[in-house]
Amino acid sequence: MALIIGLTGSIASGKSTVSLMFDDFNIPVIDADKISREVVRPDEKAYEKIVHVFGEDILREDRTLDREKLGSIIFADEEKRKQLNSIVHPAVREKMLEQRDAYVKAGEALVVLDIPLLFESKLTHFVDKTVVVYVDEEVQFRRLVNRDGYTEEEAYQRIHSQIPVKEKAEKADAIINNNGSKYESYQQLERLIKEWKREPL
Repeated sequence: MALIIGLTGSIASGKSTVSLMFDDFNIPVIDADKISREVVRPDEKAYEKIVHVFGEDILREDRTLDREKLGSIIFADEEKRKQLNSIVHPAVREKMLEQRDAYVKAGEALVVLDIPLLFESKLTHFVDKTVVVYVDEEVQFRRLVNRDGYTEEEAYQRIHSQIPVKEKAEKADAIINNNGSKYESYQQLERLIKEWKREPL
């Protein structure tokens, strides 16, 4: 029986960095963000629905979605964000579960579902254990402004569009504290994998 791990964090918490570390342990990761980009390609059903709802203004010249333009619309308008999520999320879930079941069938011991909105979207029933990559809000804010070039207002908008990372940490089965170095986070992950691999399933 495979153990399904739900990996989550908040914007600029370093979840993607931790997600890549699973590769060192030969543990497959199903990335919801990656799938969410796949389901909005021009030949997909979700793409047609998005264009129908948001109009052709959100398309680039090559007819692909302009994610920046769409992002600025949905981060400023909660109703529009809900509309977009109601189109994209079901399509992403379907593909994620297909991939999860394929790995389980192939005999993998651990499978990771990397889902940024694991708690917001109430998807914890898809997994057996949850891991939150945690950083202080001040660290999130600094990374968004200094590293990603957002204005202070944009950074706060993005941080507060999600459940606070502190709250997520309280709900999780395990936490990886990412306030320190990459190596410290790696060591925490290594300990966790050893512990969970030993647990009887």
